[in-house]
Amino acid sequence: MQLNKENSKSIVEQWVNQFSDELYSWAFFKTSSKEIAEDLVQDTFLSAFHKIESFEGKSQPKTWLFSILNNKVIDHYRLSARTTKKNFSITENSGNELSNSIFYKTGCWETYNINPVWDQEQELLDNPEFNSIMESCMEDLPQKWKLAVTSKYLSEKKTETICQELEITASNYWQIVHRSKLLLKKCLELKWV
Repeated sequence: MQLNKENSKSIVEQWVNQFSDELYSWAFFKTSSKEIAEDLVQDTFLSAFHKIESFEGKSQPKTWLFSILNNKVIDHYRLSARTTKKNFSITENSGNELSNSIFYKTGCWETYNINPVWDQEQELLDNPEFNSIMESCMEDLPQKWKLAVTSKYLSEKKTETICQELEITASNYWQIVHRSKLLLKKCLELKWV
């Protein structure tokens, strides 16, 4: 079905009436913000209106709109990451703070939103840019933390061996690995996204 600008306004109006609630629910699920979700849905319909001539009808309108919305969500997180890059550094203290931030004061897990960029079906380790940034993030880890992570995941050493080499207890080791992974994830979200 080839669409043109002449009938695009009425078609997009139909889509707004038909798909707004579902698009909003998805955007709210991805962002946990009513205002941001509303803005993203509005941007989705504006983009659909401006690009309606490119809609060939090979997919359902709902599928096409969700594709646009998903790109808007990713763009939102990329922009958000760029604006917070300057305020983040990898240190033991930032690792401790990041680890502690995923719990409520009562000790229960806090709802932790996953950045949708991690939902992308892409082989990240085949991406040279990703690997370069991952290496940079690894270099920024405190020395003992970097050794713990590389020994575990790259050298595949046993926990007992790593603990002996680093002269730390097993519980300290697991805490270091946990906090290192959180820092690496945060670093990648800020520098790669």
